[in-house]
Amino acid sequence: MKTLIVVWLLSAVSLLIVGHIIPGFEVQSFGSALIAAVVIGLINASIGLFLKIITIPLSILTFGIFLLVINALMLMFASSLLSGFTVTGFWAAFFGAVVLAIVNMVIRSLIASE
Repeated sequence: MKTLIVVWLLSAVSLLIVGHIIPGFEVQSFGSALIAAVVIGLINASIGLFLKIITIPLSILTFGIFLLVINALMLMFASSLLSGFTVTGFWAAFFGAVVLAIVNMVIRSLIASE
């Protein structure tokens, strides 16, 4: 349970960082980031998982880059459901997905190395 809470908090912090870096990717508060992290997690675990499975051939052909498109679409869908989390277009979502993946990787590697 402790690990789940830490991952949730780190995901919220990652969303806040991406919101400061990417224009058009806005998170109003830490509370909004916490809620967005849960919603994004649920969307990725359900719809996102389904889309990733059915697009495996396309993902293989594009060397995994199509997964970023799916992640961008999931961010846009989460944005449409939430009021404190806004993504203003596909490119903001796409670059937000790229930066979010990088920020998550860096934060988790820093936490794991301690």
